[in-house]
Amino acid sequence: MAKMKSILVAVDGSATSDRAVRHALDLVEAGLAAELHLLNVQPNLGGAIATFVSREQIAAHHREEGSKCLDSAEALARNAGVTAKVHIGVGRQGEVVSDFVDKLGAGLVVLGTRGHTGLAGVLLGSVAQDVIAHVKVPVTLVK
Repeated sequence: MAKMKSILVAVDGSATSDRAVRHALDLVEAGLAAELHLLNVQPNLGGAIATFVSREQIAAHHREEGSKCLDSAEALARNAGVTAKVHIGVGRQGEVVSDFVDKLGAGLVVLGTRGHTGLAGVLLGSVAQDVIAHVKVPVTLVK
């Protein structure tokens, strides 16, 4: 496998997300990527909320919640001796991840999945399906 510029890991602070970060760290440590980027995507709080809450307060909320979700991933990278660049995006997960892939020149997206299939997957929706539908680079799902 050729060395790529960077790996983008979409994280949400869960145990599954941490497993995805560990997998990406293994790839970086094996010399398969030069950079590691960690991304948390926050839901857009527009609409009715924006009527009552200032844009600055909404942005602060996104930063605070995104930082919480990135904490464990950052700690894993730090403990592995890998410098990770962190990002917080706002919007629909697949679209935001795709935008960051393009902006960063990432060659791979890694994300954790709970593995819902069938009816559970349809009813719950799937971040993984949304990401796969939007990005143009390989996606590794870690269970």
